[in-house]
Amino acid sequence: MKKTITIILILLNLIVLLGQIWPEGAPPFARTVNIIFLIGCLMFLVFSLQKDKSKTK
Repeated sequence: MKKTITIILILLNLIVLLGQIWPEGAPPFARTVNIIFLIGCLMFLVFSLQKDKSKTK
């Protein structure tokens, strides 16, 4: 599951990066992808931190 989420986040990251490097070539849905990517990364990191804290207890 963690591997699948990581692959999805990497693909979204590539789309966001493409939009930053070549704005004219960005797809029309780039803004939505950017927002989804940022929210996804935030959730992934928060859950990862919570799991790490629970392992140390």
